[in-house]
This record gives sequence, structure tokens and C-alpha cells, in this order.
Amino acid sequence: MSEQLKLIVEQLNRDPFRRNFNLITFDSLEPMQLLQILNDVLAEIDAKQAIDIREEMPEQTAKRMFTLLGMLKYKPPGSQSEASSFRQGLVTGSKPAVHPVLHWLLQRVPELKKRAYLARFLVRLEVPVDFLQDDVIAETFHQYEELLEAFKSCHKECEQLKNSGFSTAEIRRDIGAMEEEREQLLKRVERLRKRVESVAKHQHMLELARQLRLEKEREESLAHQKPEQKNQLFQAEQRLQRSELQLKDLRQAAADAKPESLMKRLEEEIKFNSYMVADKLPKELESKRLTVQYLQKVAAEPAMGQAELTELEDKIRETNVQINLLIEKRMMRNDPIDDKLSLFRQQASIIARKKEAKAEELQEAREEMAALERELNAKNSQARDQDGAELIRGDEFKRYVAKMRSKNTTYKKKRQEIAELRAEYGVLQRTEEILKQRHEVGLQQLQSVEVQKGISGYSDTQEELERVSAIKSELDEMKGRTLDSMSEMVKKLNSMISEKKSALAPVIKELRPLRQQCQELTQEYDEKKAQYDTCAAGLESNRSKLEQDVKGLREEVAQEENRYHYINAMKQVSVYMKNIAEQESLGKKLREQQKVVRETHGANMKQVKMWKDLEQLMECKRQCFLRAQSQVSVGQVIQEAGEDRLVL
Repeated sequence: MSEQLKLIVEQLNRDPFRRNFNLITFDSLEPMQLLQILNDVLAEIDAKQAIDIREEMPEQTAKRMFTLLGMLKYKPPGSQSEASSFRQGLVTGSKPAVHPVLHWLLQRVPELKKRAYLARFLVRLEVPVDFLQDDVIAETFHQYEELLEAFKSCHKECEQLKNSGFSTAEIRRDIGAMEEEREQLLKRVERLRKRVESVAKHQHMLELARQLRLEKEREESLAHQKPEQKNQLFQAEQRLQRSELQLKDLRQAAADAKPESLMKRLEEEIKFNSYMVADKLPKELESKRLTVQYLQKVAAEPAMGQAELTELEDKIRETNVQINLLIEKRMMRNDPIDDKLSLFRQQASIIARKKEAKAEELQEAREEMAALERELNAKNSQARDQDGAELIRGDEFKRYVAKMRSKNTTYKKKRQEIAELRAEYGVLQRTEEILKQRHEVGLQQLQSVEVQKGISGYSDTQEELERVSAIKSELDEMKGRTLDSMSEMVKKLNSMISEKKSALAPVIKELRPLRQQCQELTQEYDEKKAQYDTCAAGLESNRSKLEQDVKGLREEVAQEENRYHYINAMKQVSVYMKNIAEQESLGKKLREQQKVVRETHGANMKQVKMWKDLEQLMECKRQCFLRAQSQVSVGQVIQEAGEDRLVL
């Protein structure tokens, strides 16, 4: 086991995982973290598995992992009877179940990558036979099978070329052929160079062509690097989100770090998980298993005819009759102990149903809470993308409130300073008004002096002339600068236009046939699109019509089925009523006969006894008569008054 852990830690610390684990930190991982590491290893093998398991239901995670492990042909250690325990351990993140899987995967990463890649194309799609009756689906499926075979052959050839080594003679022939091609290319380049030398500015054009080639090569390399960078960015974002969620969980746990609350929460989770594992999930699993077995049994049986269906219906009716008779016998017995037990059983079943309902409600509430948390995280990320801000809560909110209080104090101080500045501004404004009044008084005095001297308006004219001269000088300077800049700009634009024309001339020549080809392709696309739209509209109308027909037929079938079941039920009810009436009449007759028998029982018994005595007497007479005939007469029998006398 220690060697297994060493190998796992060593492989996880290498590229591309780089986890920086040691034996202690790896062994102390929580089950959810261990499952996430397993999921990351599976994502390295198949990129489709790159999912945060906390954003996925446990059943979906288990199903996805089991499917991929089955596709990779992983066989769990132990016998077949231990497979269920392995599945349960993998779902719960148990170390004895996860460590062997990691050990097996990390030893075979390149091989498993190849197997996962081939499985994407070689796993056949199962199409029902009924669907293959359609010609379009059958033709598409045939093309799909042909493409599978073509992929197999291409992959086989590729593997053969990778594994097969070339001989030296073949390499020499290839080198000779490449040297000949090189000489031909050199000659062609020389001819093109001579042809280009006669063109003006050919060196500049060659330099531009070289730069274009380098940029295209750089563009191709960047295009190859782009998906890798995207994948690395996606994985980094996932790791960042997981880290942020872990940090938030830890902060929330630290905010509510009372031992009593933690213990209470853990006890509730343990009780709920124990109930789910020990009671609810096994029942659901058993019911699903029985349903699957029943469906497999039904699917394995051959199709039944009308006679067999009628026979089954008769058996069902007979069984129902027997069940009803047993229920009547049980009701007639009226055992008080059974009544109490049935009452307790009903109460227990009601409590069990309520318990299951509450467990389902709790599970739904947890799923809803997980969905809301995902939505909250999405809203937070959206808010960060929009304005760079993030919603805060817990200790951060408390710190934010304290910060706002300090800002409020600063705001009050600043407001007081603003009030002082406003008062000072009022004083300065009053001073300005006083100075303006004094200036007006001085102007009036100056004008009166000008009038007295005979030079009225001299000061205004002088100021206006100074202002106009200043504006004129500024305009002259601006015109000079503008003309210089415009002339320089015109020169630059002319040079740039000539350079662009010379640079774009070969591109325009290449672009002309491409434009014509684009027009042709656009016209062809419009025609094909019109054909497609027409065909799609026809198919859509046919589909809607067929859907309406199918809907009407389904409704008709449902009505007929309801009518059929109603008639059968009424038929059975009429039969049952007839049988009940017959049995009631028969019971009435039997009760009357019983009454007559009870009334005549004593007289009849006396009459029976007299008949038996008479029979014995007659038998005695017959025996006497027979003996009298068989023996010699020894006397005379005299009959008188109904009596017989023997006289010797």
C-alpha cells in the first residue's frame, strides 16, 4: 500500500498535474477532494471529464466515472461479489476504492488517452430496428458504418507507418528526389527574381512578401497554441473557482465556529446520510433492480397472441377473486390482536411514508440550495466582469461597515470645512462687489475728466484697439502653424497613399478572381439555401401534420382504452352482482330449509325410531315364520283378537 501511495504522489507531482503533494498531505485529503483529483486524472485522459464535481449531482458523477472506467476496461480488484462495495466506495470517495483506480490510471496515461480517443469514434451507436425501416435513417446508418471502417483502416495505416522504419535505400532515394526538387525550386526562384528585378521597388515588395510569410507562419503557430491556451485557461479558472469556493466555505465555517453548532450540524448530516445510505437508497436501488429484472423478463419473452392474453386475463380474475375471498375471511374473523397490530402497522407505514417524503424534500432543498449557490457564484462573476466589484458578506461586511463609519466621520469633517469655505466665499464675494463699485466710480470720474478735456471715449477706444491687435497676432500665428501642419500632412498622406498603392497592387490582383469566386459561391449558396428553405418548409409542414394526426390518434386510442377498461369493469361488476344475487337467494332457501328441519327434528327422530322398531319386529316375525316352516309342528297356533297363541 505504501508503494502504491508513493507512485500516486510521484505521478501527481509531475506534469501535467503539478500538485506538490507528499504522503501525509495526500493521505489526509477529504473524500470530496480525493474524488476531484480522480476526476482531474480522468479529465487528462478525456477532456470531456473536466468538470467540477461540486457542481454535479453525486449520481451523475458516479455514472460518468463508471462509464469511462468501463470504456477504459478497468477491472476492480476482488471477486464479482465485491463489485457493489467498490461502486459504493467510489461514490463516497473511500480511499480503499479510489487509490487502486488512481494507481491503475497513472501508470497507463498515454495508453488510456489513445483508448479514450479511439472510443470516441469506434463505440457504435445502437439504433433500434424499427427506426432502420426508414430509408433516410438506414442510408445514414450505412454511411456511418462505412466511415467507421474507413477510420479503422486509416488508423491502422497510421500506426503501421509510425512503427515501421524506412530502409537506407529508400531514404537515399527520398534524399535524391528532394535534392532534385530543390534544384528545380532554385531555378524557379532565379527566374522569378529576374522577372521581379525589372519591377520598381522590388526590394521593398520582397521584404513585404517575406514579412507576410513570417506573419502567416506566426499566425499558424498562434492558431495551434490557441486551443491549448484556452484549455489551460479553462482548467486554471476551474481551479480558481474551486479554491474560491473552498475559501468561502472555510470563512463561513470560521464565522460560525462554535463547537455546539458544528457538532449539531455534523450530527444532522450524519443522521441524514445514514438514513439515505442504510434505508432510502437501498430500497430505491432494490425497486429499480426489480423493475429492471421485470422489464428484462418481459422483453425476453416472445410476443403473445390474443388467446394467451385472454388466458392471462382469466388467471388475473381468478386470482383477484381468491384475494377477495381471503380478505372477506380475514374480516369475518375479527381478531382484536390483529386489529391492534394492523393499526400499529398503518401508523408505522404512515410514519415511514412521511419520513421518506421529508427526506425527499430535504434532498430537493439541498439540490435547490446548490443551484442557488451556483447562481450566486455566476452573479458574482458577472458583477466582477461588469464593474470589478464583488458582493461581500460575513467578516468582510463587518469590515466594510467599520470602513464606512470612518468615512462618515471624515465626511462630516469635510462638510464642516466646506461650510467654512462657503462663509469665506461670501466674504470674498462681498469684497468683489465693493471693488467693482469702486471701479465703476473711478470709470465715471475718468469719463468726466475726458469730457472736460474734450477727448471723450479715449480709454475705451484704447482698450478695444489693444484687444483687437492681440487677437490679430494670435490668428496670424495660428494660420502659419495650420498651413505648415497641413502641408506636412499632405506630404505624408501622399507618401502613404503611394506606398499603400504599391503594396496593395498584387493583393488587388489576387483579390479580383477571389471576388468573382466569392460572388459565384454566394449565388450558389443563395440557390442552395432557397432549396433548403423550401425543403425544410415542406418537411416542417408534413411533420406538423403528422404530429397532429398522431396526437389525434393517441387521443382516440386513449379514449378507446378508457372505454374498453370501463366496459370490462362494468362487465365484471355485473357478473359479481349476478353471483351475489344468486348466492343471496341460495342462502335464503337454505336458511328456510334449516328452519323447517329444526322445527320437525323431534317428531322426525321419533318417527325414525318407531320405524326402526317396526322393522325389527317384522324381521323377528319373518325369522319365526321361516323357522316354523322348517321345523315339525309341535302345537297349534290360534289367532284371536289380534293375538297369536301356541297350544301344545
